[in-house]
Amino acid sequence: MVLPQLTAAERSAALLKAAAARKVRAELREKLKNNELSLQEAFNKISENEAVGKMKVIALLESMPGVGKIRAENLMQKIGIANSRRLRGLGPNQISALLEEFSS
Repeated sequence: MVLPQLTAAERSAALLKAAAARKVRAELREKLKNNELSLQEAFNKISENEAVGKMKVIALLESMPGVGKIRAENLMQKIGIANSRRLRGLGPNQISALLEEFSS
């Protein structure tokens, strides 16, 4: 696949957009880590913000307190979520299973 040639202005605009998306996702992960945001509230932001919808599920789970890489991978495997899945691609049953897992 050949990437399109961008002008300098288009390239700088794309870089700014990407930086803004990374900042939004980093803030979300930090709020989850510090218990300033619940998992339900994070799922509610999927439809509000495109950057949150494009975040990988594994990154979200690893941001939860007490959840590391292994526990997140095991949980995703148990629920039936692919490692490459993004938040926007989760089905209602998968979201409810994740919420149930972290409700206690």
